[in-house]
Amino acid sequence: MPKGMLIIDKERCKGCGLCIVACPHQVLAFSGELNRSGYNVVHMERPEACVGCGFCALTCPDVAIEVYRERVPA
Repeated sequence: MPKGMLIIDKERCKGCGLCIVACPHQVLAFSGELNRSGYNVVHMERPEACVGCGFCALTCPDVAIEVYRERVPA
């Protein structure tokens, strides 16, 4: 299974939690960290479970998530 990696722009995140709900592998959670606007931002709580499906990025209304997937040799 491919390994995924996310980059979350904490300053764009408004803490809506839609990405947390959209993730089929329960990778994301609220961090408890607040950004400059006072929003509780999301982080990768279980990075080892990320497959890079991109559902989180597609769901994010603030375009705060970039998804990268490791290439798997053929």
